[in-house]
Amino acid sequence: MAELGRMIAKKEVSPVEVVRTHLARVTALDGKLRAFITVCGEQALAAARTAEAELMAGRAAGPLHGVPYGPKDLYNTKGVRTTGGSRILADAVPTEDSTVVARLAAAGLIVLGKLNMHEFAYGPEGLNAHYGDAMNPWDGGAHRVAGGSSSGSGVAVAAALCPGALGSDTGGSIRIPASLCGISGLKPTYGRVSRAGVLPLSWSMDHAGPMARTVEDCALMLRAMAGYDPADPTTSVLPVPDYAAALTGDVRGLRVGLLRAHFTDVAAAEVRAAVEKAAKTLEQAGAVVDEVGLAQIEHVPAAAFAVVATEALAYHAEWMRTRAADYQPDVRERLKLGAFVSGVHYVRAQQVRQLVRRDVDAALARRDVLLAPATPIPAPALGEKTTRLGDGPSDVRSALLRLTRPFNFSGHPACSVPCGFTSTGLPIGLQFVGRPFDEATVLRAGDAYQRLTEWRARRPVLA
Repeated sequence: MAELGRMIAKKEVSPVEVVRTHLARVTALDGKLRAFITVCGEQALAAARTAEAELMAGRAAGPLHGVPYGPKDLYNTKGVRTTGGSRILADAVPTEDSTVVARLAAAGLIVLGKLNMHEFAYGPEGLNAHYGDAMNPWDGGAHRVAGGSSSGSGVAVAAALCPGALGSDTGGSIRIPASLCGISGLKPTYGRVSRAGVLPLSWSMDHAGPMARTVEDCALMLRAMAGYDPADPTTSVLPVPDYAAALTGDVRGLRVGLLRAHFTDVAAAEVRAAVEKAAKTLEQAGAVVDEVGLAQIEHVPAAAFAVVATEALAYHAEWMRTRAADYQPDVRERLKLGAFVSGVHYVRAQQVRQLVRRDVDAALARRDVLLAPATPIPAPALGEKTTRLGDGPSDVRSALLRLTRPFNFSGHPACSVPCGFTSTGLPIGLQFVGRPFDEATVLRAGDAYQRLTEWRARRPVLA
């Protein structure tokens, strides 16, 4: 995205050419990849012509002027259906843009289309019974899951169907597909980015954020997206920094805490080795690396379930009463479980949440970022139900959520970047976690690591 923005600004390439090229790739590849639910071809070309005219008149809106992207199909887009990946909203056409889509439009970005997702964002695999499962482009011989719920966003960026995307992250739904698809993805601090006009899963754990090939791209998108929004009372009034200015490439003196127990130590062998090598790379570049643990982390799965299940059912209660048969089976069953969480369980879960938040804050009191795998396993094959982690057998769904969900629960910013590949050619994701509203340091660390390595330059088989 950054490179395209620079080329457009120098008039080396036209926004119209850029949009046409990406639409051609969508036509050629998306029949197999299924990254898009809706392609906005004519609207995108019209917006590109407008962007070109503004550029020629000297009115470029910012560093990403004329660059296309795709929002996950739970961001409201005026005049373009927003399905949430569901049958229930298959024909729902919003009359207004979500705040984030409107802000990106003001920054000159162009919506190429709406991206596939796990129905109503309720699943880490990224499966969709209504619009087809997005296919991970890294394995042309087997259908591997792309990760969810922002599966279409991960696939579209990895396969260069669009240079950037929006995802949402309730338990890892930006970082899981970023990890499994070999791209970069940022979950900002809770309250950093408005969720007005974004279909909710769990109001107290949902985060909106960017997905792109590089950390630099994510930084540029975040600057345009972030900030207080009166339409979302959870947003912070803190000023939005120039995130790109923080990308110095320098990690000398950066204090990095490698999360061992529950995180790196439970990952599959190749994942663990890649993360340990990444820590060594940062150390050799001047970072100060030590090992750290989180004492309250074992309570996260049960407590986070109580919160998400309750809040999700609260949003879906009427449809579950009147249209339950229209949900795909796995989502319907998860929503039903919310009825078995009592008020006492929900309050206890929120109390645990404070303990976890303080635990993460304490770990970051003497460190600038924490480091861990984003997912403990690479992309599993479609239909694969069980896996084995360092501490024993696990179902695939729990494994995918295990290392990302704690930071939705605590609200801390976290970014996934590629840090290697397995012997079979599947991407491995590295996760940086930072202090609340210190996305600048998280992005600085991730960008510096990407400058020290070449993993971001790899392209998948189907791209």
